Amino acid sequence: MQMNDLLKQYNTIQEDVEKRIAGVFQHGKFIMGPEIEELESQLEQYVGVKHALTCSSGTDALLLALRAWGIGPGDAVFTTPFTFVATAEVIVRLGATPVFVDIDRHSFNLDPMKLEKEITRVLKIGVLKPKVILSVDLFGLPADYENIKSIADQYNLKILEDGAQSFGSSLNGKKAGSMGDAAATSFFPAKPLGCYGDGGAVFTDDDELYKILKSIRIHGQGEDKYNNVRIGLNSRLDTIQAAVLLSKLPILNQELDLRNCIASLYSKKLQGVVRPPSVEEGYKSSWAQYSILSQNEKERDLLKNKLAEAGISTAIYYKTPLHLQPVFNHLSYRENDFPIAEDISKRILSLPMHPYLTEEEIDSVANILLVTLKHTAN
Repeated sequence: MQMNDLLKQYNTIQEDVEKRIAGVFQHGKFIMGPEIEELESQLEQYVGVKHALTCSSGTDALLLALRAWGIGPGDAVFTTPFTFVATAEVIVRLGATPVFVDIDRHSFNLDPMKLEKEITRVLKIGVLKPKVILSVDLFGLPADYENIKSIADQYNLKILEDGAQSFGSSLNGKKAGSMGDAAATSFFPAKPLGCYGDGGAVFTDDDELYKILKSIRIHGQGEDKYNNVRIGLNSRLDTIQAAVLLSKLPILNQELDLRNCIASLYSKKLQGVVRPPSVEEGYKSSWAQYSILSQNEKERDLLKNKLAEAGISTAIYYKTPLHLQPVFNHLSYRENDFPIAEDISKRILSLPMHPYLTEEEIDSVANILLVTLKHTAN
């Protein structure tokens, strides 16, 4: 059993995907073809923002937004250590400093109360200038934007929503991608809305920011690609990938409903066995991952091995929090600096999650977990 069965999804949309890709070959505009503009228009409508700018990856989407804001040396960007490396990687690439904030024990997202303490600490030291809160919607669940926005307004900070895993989710009816001054998402194949390669997008209501983003995306171009007004990137989404996304977007809501049904089944069957993920009222997750918590690391590894013996794939997101990764040694963080993130990293396990899982498959996973834990208890 795979973590994400893209073949089952392809079989449902094969005819439309092949038709759209053939259309790209027929017009031959493989870079910035008409499908790009069509996709961006549909993304704007879906998310509910003025501007969507596609790009080559979710990592570049984060990088584009930070660079457009002029983030660089001496700037502090507040983010979570419990995420994929790209979140903090882009900050360092610009010469700025990631300031990590511990997570909430239940949502696994950045804890707003701890966020404010970190901001005041940085201000008191006076070496770095607070500029951006880079919140992460982990596993498809939006962060606590009501409280994050209140803090951002108080300290005059920008909010960049890392929605790489949360496209299609919502908070009080507001779609992921529309909750910050800008937002980034990823179209990596395994994401809730994924293409057949790398891809991403930036969302914003800010007209001026959008103009700068468009320029940076194509080598800092001005009036045309041979008039360059700033240092930019080569960060365009390929037209073929846009064609794939145009085939997938119409079935996204249906797939999200299926993901939520599957998550509910998992939680019902696993209640009292392990700790299932929690989703508070007002939140709707896109369930990029379904992640459980064991009692400890030894138990987590045992469960992972037993599932593997039955041919069931699992993953650990994330085994080592970012503040303990060698690449960030220069930040001088130590073990126990972020105890909740460190504790969760030792106990978390992600189970297969995609819209085409059957109840029989979910039963198989749940039964193995139950039998394994009963055996160890005896």
